[in-house]
Parts: sequence; structure tokens; C-alpha cells
Amino acid sequence: MGRIGQTFERLQKVHERALIPYVTAGDPDLEMTKTLIREMVRRGGDLIEIGVPFSDPLADGPIIQRASQRALRAGTTLRKILATVSELRRDVDVPLILMTYYNPVFRYGEEAFVADALDAGVDGLIVPDLPPEEAQTLLDLSADTPLDLIFLAAPTSTAARLAMVSEASRGFIYYVSRLGTTGVREQLAEDLRMMLENVRASTSQPIAVGFGVSTPEHVQLVAELADGVVVASAILKLLEDLGGQEDRLDHVGEFVAALKAGTRLAPIEPKPPAS
Repeated sequence: MGRIGQTFERLQKVHERALIPYVTAGDPDLEMTKTLIREMVRRGGDLIEIGVPFSDPLADGPIIQRASQRALRAGTTLRKILATVSELRRDVDVPLILMTYYNPVFRYGEEAFVADALDAGVDGLIVPDLPPEEAQTLLDLSADTPLDLIFLAAPTSTAARLAMVSEASRGFIYYVSRLGTTGVREQLAEDLRMMLENVRASTSQPIAVGFGVSTPEHVQLVAELADGVVVASAILKLLEDLGGQEDRLDHVGEFVAALKAGTRLAPIEPKPPAS
């Protein structure tokens, strides 16, 4: 079991769910990315999702698209991101997961990418435009390594698709709570409980929910249903609104701490013995 699985197992024992904050690598630069990740971990991030900027991010809404554009203008590349992960590994021990579209991996070379990701200390890989049936090369290259490939399930996933995703995924299954792109939402999907019950029936793997989870209240609701919660656009929107303010790290840290508070569940009280 890798670092991701160990983290979910540890949190389960203490009645917590995993908080997975997201940051776009290189927005505004990679030095700030390292600082942000360290602050997120300090304030309660259990796993960190690091977005690889891409020029045509089909699954992402305008907030992440703008962050990607800023990062690309700053000269961020996949190779530089792996070097950043390697530096973070000197003092950050939580799982680090790359979220990347397939094109940057293809251009890098799949075999070279997997080897360099492992050397850097990457724990997981999410490729939203690469379904399991097209991912055999990456699955073969990462088999028997600490690099977990994480696939997506959606509200439209059939039972057969959920079974395929469950068989291919390692670490956890990423459940997309809403159709469409990422973004800040005022409300969670009304059928989230029912849909997660369908996913749960198809897998024994941990399930993390993303897309539209935006507030501590959302996190608390999702934490009662799933094993992990991904918060992306809400964090990036806060960073965008704060701009270059000197106290932006404090604001982000406070927001992450508030999100983490929602993942702490009340322990189940044991039933008294029958008299």
C-alpha cells in the first residue's frame, strides 16, 4: 500500500475524511506553489492535488483555466513541476497527486514520465481525458510501483463503467459530483447521496468527491458520504481575488483549516450492552 492508501486508512481510524486541496502549479510561479503547498499541509491538507497547466483544459471551468494561463505565461512545464515536487519531498510527507491532461504526458514520453514522477516522489496521477480502456501503457508502467493511477467516475457512469474504474484505479476513485466543468457552486448535487451509494456498491476503494465542492459546509456534507473531499476552484478563486496581498497565505491557510474542520466526524458511540 502506498502513501495514498495509508493516508485514507489512518484517517478512517480517527473518524476523519481526507481533505484534498488543489493548487495550479506555477500560478503565479513555482516558488509560490511550494509555499502554498506547505501552508496547505500545515493547516490540514491531507493529500495535495497539483494541477499541471495546459492550454486546452476541457474539464476545467474559467477559474482553473485562468490559473493555467497565468502559469503557462510564467514558463511552467511538466519537467519543472516534477523538480518542484522533488524539492517539496525534502519536508512534505503527505501524498502529492498530479492532475494532468494526457497531452503533456504524451509529449514527455510515458515511460520517461513515470520514471521521473517516481524519482520525484509523486504518489498519484489523475488524467481526466484518459479513460481506463485507453490507459494500458500507463497502467503497465505504474504497476507494482508507488505511483497510483486514479480514474474518474461520474453521475452518468453505468454499473459496467464503475466496475472498470474500480478495477483500474489505485489509491481512490475520484467521483465527479456534477456534469460539466469544474467551478465554484452554491449547492451540491441533489442526488449526491444516491449516486455515491451506487459507486460504493461497485468498489471497496476509497471515494473522493470533487467538482463544485466550495465551502466548509459542502465539505461537511460530503464527508458524511465519502472518504475524501477535493476543493479546487474555491481555493484558486480566493487566491485570484487576493492577488499580491502580503497576507494571502494567511487567508488561504485559514480557509483550508475551515475546510479541514468539516472532515472531522463525531465518533460513533458504542451501543450499551443488552440488559
